[in-house]
Amino acid sequence: MKRVLVLLGILMLLLPGVSRADVQREGPFRVLRVEVEGTINPAQRDLLKEALTKAGEKRADALLIRLNTPGGLGQSMREMTQTILNADVPVLVWVGPAGARAASAGVFIVAASHAAGMSATATIGAASPVNVSGGDVDKTMAKKVQNDMLSLVRGVSKERGRNAKWYESAVTDAVSISGVEAQKQRVVEYVSPTEEAFLQEVGEKGIAFEGGTIRFDPKQVEILEYKASLRHALLSWLLDPQVAYLLLLAGIAGIFFEMTTPGAIFPGVFGGICLVLALYALSILPTNVAGVALILLALVLFILEIFVTSFGLLTVAALVSIFFGSTILFQQEFGFQGLGYGTILPTVIGVGVLAFCGVYLVARSQIRRPKQGENSLLGRRGTVRRFEGEYGQAFIYGELWKVRSEDGTKLEVGEKIEVVQVDGLTLTVKRTEDESEEESERKGE
Repeated sequence: MKRVLVLLGILMLLLPGVSRADVQREGPFRVLRVEVEGTINPAQRDLLKEALTKAGEKRADALLIRLNTPGGLGQSMREMTQTILNADVPVLVWVGPAGARAASAGVFIVAASHAAGMSATATIGAASPVNVSGGDVDKTMAKKVQNDMLSLVRGVSKERGRNAKWYESAVTDAVSISGVEAQKQRVVEYVSPTEEAFLQEVGEKGIAFEGGTIRFDPKQVEILEYKASLRHALLSWLLDPQVAYLLLLAGIAGIFFEMTTPGAIFPGVFGGICLVLALYALSILPTNVAGVALILLALVLFILEIFVTSFGLLTVAALVSIFFGSTILFQQEFGFQGLGYGTILPTVIGVGVLAFCGVYLVARSQIRRPKQGENSLLGRRGTVRRFEGEYGQAFIYGELWKVRSEDGTKLEVGEKIEVVQVDGLTLTVKRTEDESEEESERKGE
């Protein structure tokens, strides 16, 4: 008899699935809900990890992901898939609301979930490799990336007992189907109009988890909300490739206009902030260093245009540099919808128009500026920009000059002044009621 008991004990250890019976949860079934919407990127990856940590802290019985995504970064998708596969609690995914989608990287997140449902009009699929312009990648790269993704989606879908052939076709043929079709083809288990209805069906059928099945009373489901922080919202916005790209060009434009209009301050500050944010985002996104270098080279060429008489050739060279830099800015990666020509061309044209306007204003100022001689500044009028103690700065005929008051009194910001004496790089000025020369010219135009 003892030998029989020992053999039974060994058998139970060798077959762990036998030792875990179905579990009927009594009392409230706590579900932590988190919304994953938009491009799959490192911000969404961190959100999922934070939500699972919070689920453990709140002793939630499951995590519910409300998914609506057009796809995103392959590396972030892979990390999210691994997180779901190794989660300590069941991860449920519902693609909704009506009209939502789980495209590209979203397909893998659905495949990895312990229970998956969709709204009837939601769609899933289109997981073929694309390049950063949204088109097909070259054949060699496509084959390499496709095989890598096929092995992942095949293994995950089989692990969850879903239709592996369909998941493979989503990668190879970019097929896409609705929620109703997805249920018929065993892509997902449920078609539910709301998350509450989804949880009710899951509770009745049960969740396959760690070799057993967890069932719960749908009437006792307690949904806890996990809201994304302001940091996550900012990162999600910032890590959109188009946002990062536009911030980069806005930074270049701001710095360029600060150089053409010294003392304006705002363009320089705005441009600096945009440039820092863009470089931070590009350091996280799959960026091509050569693309960033070409775009930054354009900034150098724009600045040189201010000081070198090139008749616009440097500006043209800068625009060409921006165009080629934009086309190779992002590296090829699975499922990553990056910059298309519909974004690049209008942006380059817009930057070109602004650059030529700035160059024109600088050229006009240089043509009208007195060629030489200190006496040429006498009688020039301008506007006080700042004044502290005995000295300040004034904008006089297109340039910032160090100034002091003729009578030794303090000048107020915005006051109109006229040059009465030149002492090296310091001008002595007096107050005047006349308009500055720039204002007179603008009115004359």
